[in-house]
Amino acid sequence: MKILVINAGSSSIKYQLLDMASGNDLASGIVERIGEEMGSISYKTSEKYTAEQPFPTHREGMVEVINLLTDADKGVVKDKAEIAAIGHRIVHGGELFFEPVEVDEKVLQGIRDCIPLAPLHNPGHVIGIETAMELFPGVRQVVVFDTSFHQTMEPKAYMYGVPYEYYEKWGLRRYGAHGTSHKYVARETAKLIGKPLEESNIITVHLGNGASISAVKNGKCYDTSMGLTPLGGIIMGTRCGDIDPAIVGFIAERTGQSAAEVVATLTNESGLKGICGSNDLRDIHARIEEGDEKAKLALDMACHRVRQFIGAYAFELGHVDAIVFTAGIGENDEIYRENCLSGLENFGITINKEKNENWDRTPSFISEDDGAVKVAIIATNEELEIANDTVAVLGL
Repeated sequence: MKILVINAGSSSIKYQLLDMASGNDLASGIVERIGEEMGSISYKTSEKYTAEQPFPTHREGMVEVINLLTDADKGVVKDKAEIAAIGHRIVHGGELFFEPVEVDEKVLQGIRDCIPLAPLHNPGHVIGIETAMELFPGVRQVVVFDTSFHQTMEPKAYMYGVPYEYYEKWGLRRYGAHGTSHKYVARETAKLIGKPLEESNIITVHLGNGASISAVKNGKCYDTSMGLTPLGGIIMGTRCGDIDPAIVGFIAERTGQSAAEVVATLTNESGLKGICGSNDLRDIHARIEEGDEKAKLALDMACHRVRQFIGAYAFELGHVDAIVFTAGIGENDEIYRENCLSGLENFGITINKEKNENWDRTPSFISEDDGAVKVAIIATNEELEIANDTVAVLGL
């Protein structure tokens, strides 16, 4: 059985075709710069293919994906009819969606209703779903929400200290993000430590250009770092993370910017980039070696915030079985990992330098053998998680 996973953005389509019998990735890639004068597509099987061509709309992009999947030379299926179902990643489901669901018009409208909570993401998701429904008539489709894993948080964790009517009127609360990744690595970490997930307390650290941390108590999300939007929490590549809310008014008053313009700056020009001018960790590490103080400050600030959340969540959980790193930075940057956890030996949190620097990309521990809290690295696989949820929802 083959499941196609789609993550459609405002101007892109990420896709992956999985064989559920083996769990293998048959093909994957991305269509980018949809709607621009010239777009691009990548397609990877055992080899990689890239091309540039215009994609006026998502439809043309998806048609080209189908053409590549079924190509006589490059393809991995003879006909698109071999695709049993399609799973879509959706960034924000608000309080409407607590779990993955099969797509119908009511579900589509619900995703549209959540657009104010994710204005950069949900419109593209809707277009992607509608395009897939047109090009795969009769094929059942499922939507999986990044926010759903965090719906187990209690009100004390997700409510803000603002007038309660704002929550009642507009759903103003913390929703979190990266839930599909946190859910996947929490389950895989429980396997690694040899405990049932429902008896495991795990801190999941998803570090990419966008980043978040979750406290998983007895297998369920107890707290998470992101808030109403993916802007909150720890310092990220270009996002500021948690700040004094009065800063928005402070900046607006002095620059003449609107609130929306200030938020755009906090989203796209802040974080690591705002401090040192770059959000590429490879560049930041190189500059630190050359003595660049701003690059060092940016890294120190980011790791400091991660450590703050890990400490807070450790106290909230009461007992921590494991801390797990995942996603682009979490999986690939040994310096970042070490800096986040250095000096925590008195709390039973250790890093084995050799294991940390020589991770072989298999789920494994990088802590000392006698460490009270296991520290692990597990490569996230959101696409497989979405595909599994799709199969489960449809009973395939």
